[in-house]
Amino acid sequence: MTNGQTRVALAGFGAWAQMHARAIENIEGAEVTAVFCHSEKSEAAAAEIVPSAKRYSDYKAMLSAGGFDVVNVTVPNNLHAAFAVDAMQAGAHVFLEKPLGITLADCDAVIATSQDTQRLVALNHELRVSRQWGLVRDIVSAGDIGEVRYQHLSLFRHKFRQGSGGWRYDADRVGSWILEELVHFFDLVLWYGAENGRPKTVRAFGNGSNGGLTDNFTTVLEWSNGSVAVLSQCLSGFEHHTLLEVAATNGAVRTWWSGAMDRTLHPDFEFKVRRGESDAEVVKIPQSGEVFELEENLRRAYEGFHNGTSILSAQQARLSVEVCFAAEESYRTGSPVELPDG
Repeated sequence: MTNGQTRVALAGFGAWAQMHARAIENIEGAEVTAVFCHSEKSEAAAAEIVPSAKRYSDYKAMLSAGGFDVVNVTVPNNLHAAFAVDAMQAGAHVFLEKPLGITLADCDAVIATSQDTQRLVALNHELRVSRQWGLVRDIVSAGDIGEVRYQHLSLFRHKFRQGSGGWRYDADRVGSWILEELVHFFDLVLWYGAENGRPKTVRAFGNGSNGGLTDNFTTVLEWSNGSVAVLSQCLSGFEHHTLLEVAATNGAVRTWWSGAMDRTLHPDFEFKVRRGESDAEVVKIPQSGEVFELEENLRRAYEGFHNGTSILSAQQARLSVEVCFAAEESYRTGSPVELPDG
């Protein structure tokens, strides 16, 4: 990676990868030079959206051809780890869609390969760079509201899109619906409460089984110091609505986001914070939404690769996946699960 230029290969070209391509167009010094297309439909889309990029129907053939610095991995969840490992072994850094893997062995393979090859991995937990969701961590880090003791994060939305070939409704390919979206919220509450350390206990409840996948899922995380987080995901609702409430020892935050769909460009949202005993104040946020956040996360990730750093490494992202698995085990067994010490 030289002269501030970032040549990007896209591994996959479904709907979200096409969002990647459009976001990259807005990043100075970045361009898509190659695309792995898994179908005639995705190849036609690549020809239209990134006509100058070389198109490949074989992923390893694309890796062998080279001509890129970074591979953006946007294939179904079960392929994330293998595609990331192959890209690093081919000499590229990796911008990896969540989840890191659908097993802990997958996660550890990505971590080990990154260490062995000295290639960097950046996970796309894009909510971290949001002017809305990222602001919560800024407030906590600054000590404005004291130590986090309670978090409530809920998602109420319409059912998932099928994905190419229906992969989001195939448990073997998606892993679970907890890994598909709730992992974002595990990542956030672990980040907001980072000073509390690792959670100690995970309890989960759910209903609405759909081919081994669960429509409605609630998890309670408990820390050794008494801090608690409650997370819920309802996939049998409508539109896309997210609510976060954080209570700390010297203040609180409440913020919400609502849109007709998750990728809307014109959502409604609000952010309020109470510092100490003062009245709650509204904080103005210019924009919020995953479309904007994807572009910003890509920009920061590519800058990080140039500087030899990762915005969110595979090692850092492993905990949220580990908590997902603990929640799934608790739901399956009907018993709380103790997390091992880190």
